[in-house]
Amino acid sequence: MQKKTRTWITVGAGVLVLGGILSLFEDDKDNAEAEAKPSATAPAKPAKQPTTAAPRPSSGVPSPDTAQTAKLIAALRDVDPGLVVKESRAVSRARDVCADLKQHKDPDTVRSNAKQRYQGGTVPSLSDDQAARIVSAVEESFCG
Repeated sequence: MQKKTRTWITVGAGVLVLGGILSLFEDDKDNAEAEAKPSATAPAKPAKQPTTAAPRPSSGVPSPDTAQTAKLIAALRDVDPGLVVKESRAVSRARDVCADLKQHKDPDTVRSNAKQRYQGGTVPSLSDDQAARIVSAVEESFCG
């Protein structure tokens, strides 16, 4: 009698373990389905945009092509190597500087905005001369 009881306990434990494992996969499946379908109460997430170097037509601000990006990065590196630790971030900030230029903002404002955009993190502070050199780099590389 004890042997049958042990067998059933072993089988029962095995079923519980297998059920637990299967429920883990079901939870992952449910989570994946929940992420795939927006709920009625949650706002729909916008689709992820592919990252390309193509211009964004709606903003009117050009994006540098490969050669222009290389020229921009080299010029920013000459100002301070810390400016280009993350090249994609440096290009994004350069596009913001270009937007200021395209909006014909006052030159002092453009330099001040460039200084604020680029300083911090790997470049704790920038001089006014460095900010002017950043603006020149943007103008000369792709935003002229």
